Amino acid sequence: MHTHPSEASEAVVPSESRGRGRRRRTDWRLGGSTVRGWREMLLAWSVLSLGLGILAGYAVVAALPTAPWAGAAATVLLWLGMLVPVVLALRRSRPIGLFRFRATDLLVGIAFGIVLRLGQGWFQQTVQGEAGFPGILLIDGRIPVSWWLLEALPTGIVAPVIEELFFRVVLLVALYSLLRRPFGHVAAGIAAASLTTLAFVAVHLIGGMPSSDTLLSLTLVGAVCAVLVLLTGRIWPAVLAHVVYNVTGLGLAVVGALAG
Repeated sequence: MHTHPSEASEAVVPSESRGRGRRRRTDWRLGGSTVRGWREMLLAWSVLSLGLGILAGYAVVAALPTAPWAGAAATVLLWLGMLVPVVLALRRSRPIGLFRFRATDLLVGIAFGIVLRLGQGWFQQTVQGEAGFPGILLIDGRIPVSWWLLEALPTGIVAPVIEELFFRVVLLVALYSLLRRPFGHVAAGIAAASLTTLAFVAVHLIGGMPSSDTLLSLTLVGAVCAVLVLLTGRIWPAVLAHVVYNVTGLGLAVVGALAG
């Protein structure tokens, strides 16, 4: 059977076009070389590093239970445990499109951050019967400078950024990339969002079991931030939503302290 020249050329084109298609991918959710190394080993390193950070923090608190800085040191060690796999991952590659920023990300982040804070107030009202203001210990009727430096800044900015980099960049992307081919986009997204939300809540239980309304709020924050990353393909809506959620909580604490 003879093959027409045009047919022969067509038989070669799909392979070449597939190669070009792979090179032209503009979204990490479609796979490709930028997430190829973000799978089993990265997940293993993430779990190991996080575990070491938690253990180191516990060791500091246990060894120096009366030291006023022990709690802060434990938190820093936990953050370091989260940052190590982030650095390892980004040294390998940067998932294409994940760090792209669009103006709409700002609006989406602010809107969802406010919605999350309203949800927290609704949970508190439903569970406790009232939605109160968080408390701040005033000194001479003023909010101490140390609170702004040691509480407001870490809680409002540092913690949300580190947590989003670890849970929604490293863990979410690694899990989604690992599960996408065998199970498909939808199943991989649901599994990645569920597992990273569970891990996010579990890490916040290290200091003790919170109230049920706080537990519900943490779950909502983790789930919404995961869905934002999966739907947009970008990390910034989740980072901004988390920052706005934390900052509005701090703002309520300031209002409550000054008004009370």
